[in-house]
Amino acid sequence: MNQSANNASSPENEDILFSLKNKLALVTGASSGIGLSLAGALARAGATVVLCARRESRVSQEAQRLCDQGAVAKGIAMDVADATSINAAFDQVHQEFGRYPDVVVNCAGIALLKPFLEQTPEDLDSVIGVNLRGAFLVGQRAAAEMVKQGGGSIINIASTAGIRPGGFLSSYGASKAGLIHLSKVMAYELARNNVRVNALCPGNIETDMHRDFEDAGFTDALVKRIPQRRFGKSQDLVGAALLLASDASSYMTGSVVVVDGGQTVNSL
Repeated sequence: MNQSANNASSPENEDILFSLKNKLALVTGASSGIGLSLAGALARAGATVVLCARRESRVSQEAQRLCDQGAVAKGIAMDVADATSINAAFDQVHQEFGRYPDVVVNCAGIALLKPFLEQTPEDLDSVIGVNLRGAFLVGQRAAAEMVKQGGGSIINIASTAGIRPGGFLSSYGASKAGLIHLSKVMAYELARNNVRVNALCPGNIETDMHRDFEDAGFTDALVKRIPQRRFGKSQDLVGAALLLASDASSYMTGSVVVVDGGQTVNSL
């Protein structure tokens, strides 16, 4: 292998391969977990990043931390279950930066670990309201502005629970399956406007949300179903997210990208 080819594939050139310089990115659910991790990754790749969550104090604190590291970041309050809050956040982004996001990561989500027969209508409404309706509304506003600006990339953080069934996850799995299909329909309708929409499906990732499984005693059984025999970490999603956010994936739309240590291809 020649030296130039070797350099092109080296980790230190990740910022070149997936450069987001001059891009404005917005991440929902960015106060913790996967959303916060991806916001940091986008910032390190050169994007100006807007961190959104209901807890404005939390995202402002995390945005300042990124700024202290040399990034350009801003924390803005957004409740994805509230259309008024979503629109206000996008308007604030425009006032702050003079334009709307080029990249939007729909990461806000909640999980409910509860038997199907015990779930209430309120449980269903809550999960669907954030995971599916929230992503729909954020994606709709983002796409409308991206069409006017000439294009963009929307990444919907779904889940392998939307691909394969999992016990006690009826509402959550249904919301993520709906989000995967929504991503495909958005991709189809928006393709000619240069707006790309893809779904990123994590498997079992170690986050605060995932601790519900650990507390329920499912850890050993879950790990045995993963060919790599470990849970993922938020950092394991960074490569796929940077690919989908950057121009390196300019011919990818409507894709469902799975990052799960091989769990969905495991044998029965």
